[in-house]
Amino acid sequence: MTNLLILGGTTEASALAAECAAGGIAATLSYAGRTAAPARQPVAVRVGGFGGVAGLAAYMRDQRVTHVVDATHPFAARISANAVAAAEAIGVPLIALGRPAWAAREGDRWTRVADIAGAVAALGGPARRVMLALGRMHVEAFAAQPQHHYLLRFVDRPPIPPALPHHALVVDRGPFTLVGDGRLMKANGIDLVVAKNAGGSGAVAKIDAARALGLPVLMIDRPAIPERPEVHDVAAVLRWLHHDAWRGV
Repeated sequence: MTNLLILGGTTEASALAAECAAGGIAATLSYAGRTAAPARQPVAVRVGGFGGVAGLAAYMRDQRVTHVVDATHPFAARISANAVAAAEAIGVPLIALGRPAWAAREGDRWTRVADIAGAVAALGGPARRVMLALGRMHVEAFAAQPQHHYLLRFVDRPPIPPALPHHALVVDRGPFTLVGDGRLMKANGIDLVVAKNAGGSGAVAKIDAARALGLPVLMIDRPAIPERPEVHDVAAVLRWLHHDAWRGV
């Protein structure tokens, strides 16, 4: 019998959980726990880390997990690498439910950097009004460039204000729209957007809005992740699961 572990925190993970519930597939959706009030799910939920590769492998053995779907954010490199290693260690099949990366289009004004440190370094120079579209995790790194006024958008209000001397905070949960993000950028006088190349459609509104307004984007490339099979839609994951079930895996 299939017993699926979904490594989640994304809209794709929630969509897969819903399909599993509808199809009678036993599944557990695991969150890292960074969001205070994640959306309710129709499958079992666990919150928190596993304790590295060994902890994840032990969890899968103890819970008799038969398949793993890594549907984490494209920048969650550590858990993705741990999942590959743990699945290989105990012989559990794994597939990634990912998002195709965004590609620059006509009208885009992108400067690409390799990582957060590269983005911080690229912000050297005169003060600007910057939309820092990165979530909460990496904001503190930008205190190294305190001359800018930063527009932040978080899902939850942080317990401690961000350590940026000049900033505005919007607490909001997507999905966002081209019109809404365009209005937000204009209302805050934004002249530069800093974003991760998350890919997919759920977070693309800020990129579309920057293009429409002619704003430059400092685009952070995705981190390297060990090779693993990857698909880009829930239906492909279900086909993979059913194929393994037919083979008796």
